[in-house]
Amino acid sequence: MPSLYLIPTVLADDTAAQVLPPQVPAQVAALRYFLVENARTARRFIKQVAPAQVMEELRLTVIDKDASEAQVKAALQVMLRDGLDAGVLSEAGCPGIADPGALLAREAHRVGVRVVPLVGPSSLLLALMGSGLNGQSFAFHGYLPIERGKRTAAIKQLERTAQQQTHLFIETPYRNGQLLEDLLAALQPSTRLCVAANLTAPTEYLRTDTVAGWRKTGLPDIHKQPAVFLIGA
Repeated sequence: MPSLYLIPTVLADDTAAQVLPPQVPAQVAALRYFLVENARTARRFIKQVAPAQVMEELRLTVIDKDASEAQVKAALQVMLRDGLDAGVLSEAGCPGIADPGALLAREAHRVGVRVVPLVGPSSLLLALMGSGLNGQSFAFHGYLPIERGKRTAAIKQLERTAQQQTHLFIETPYRNGQLLEDLLAALQPSTRLCVAANLTAPTEYLRTDTVAGWRKTGLPDIHKQPAVFLIGA
């Protein structure tokens, strides 16, 4: 029976040697079939960690966040028909965790394909680990609403349970500044806010403080930088 390998990629450029265990490059080197979020990003990653791979000999099928159920099923049927193992690659971090991949794993379980998650960096887990916030109960909410009024309402709704559960969310990098401003305006002074940006990169930024503390010290400049935001107690 074929195996579906969920392959973590890097969060920051030129960090593969520091953040990926040897098992990951070894598995990338052994595979000939990949299900990827972005073909260009995937090729660059494969060449970086497994330079002996010949791109022309590999089969890459794009399964992104907009992939249909039929596309997912067809990708797995190739594995069953040809007896091929496959690797799932998202653009950054771990497939299936805030990135495409869950549908592939779900279909693999349904048809009896073995699912093998490999160890690697996850921005959500790294941010939670470094935040000092509640790591026993937490929830990831993806993107908050874009419209300011709805976003403010969502922030206040999350804050109501922040004493019992840490809440994680992300934003399109060029809107980081607006989100931070809305967080400081909407949250209570005693609520704790963590900002984690450029994780694993030399320019990594990770800080937790009360909202009152952030208001005193000012906000970091993380414009166009990948970031995770957490609120809790």
